[in-house]
Amino acid sequence: MPGPFDAVNSYFLGKDGNRPFLFRQAFNADAELEMVVNSDAISFPARAKGLPAIEDVLCRRFATEFENVFTFCLERPNAAHRAHFPCHWLVGMSGRVNGPIRVGSGRYDWYFTPGAECRIRKAVITIDVMQVIPAAQLEPIMGWLSGLPYPWCSAAKALESLPAVDGLQPVEQYLKLNSKAG
Repeated sequence: MPGPFDAVNSYFLGKDGNRPFLFRQAFNADAELEMVVNSDAISFPARAKGLPAIEDVLCRRFATEFENVFTFCLERPNAAHRAHFPCHWLVGMSGRVNGPIRVGSGRYDWYFTPGAECRIRKAVITIDVMQVIPAAQLEPIMGWLSGLPYPWCSAAKALESLPAVDGLQPVEQYLKLNSKAG
């Protein structure tokens, strides 16, 4: 029987890989998306309703601006999370055509449909930190992100190999303060 792990995993694979068809395995047809953006380094619409709108915002439009996307959920859902799964996240991506890199952290609140299907009925994505790093730092940032266990990685594991790149300090502080270390 599918559970929160399956839905959230399909979301990561769909968003990061620009595969909107995978959102059909993650989201309910009339799902809602709410974006809380506490940074000027990236922008999203505040809301989207329905699977086509969510695919457009989080996958199609996102992929026109960014590539090399790695999103990590810093905790794993279990059977106790069949209704609601709150967790912190880490993301890194580069702008298309050698654009600047963005690395950030925030919180997901996933709410699931009841019953056997267990698809996302509402997602609240809060972006608390988003840093813009020069494109010249692509190699150390992507080397770090691509070496982490994708898409499930603890904050402690991410912090172990965090590169010494100017601008990552706010992300490091967020991971230390707001995520479980284990």
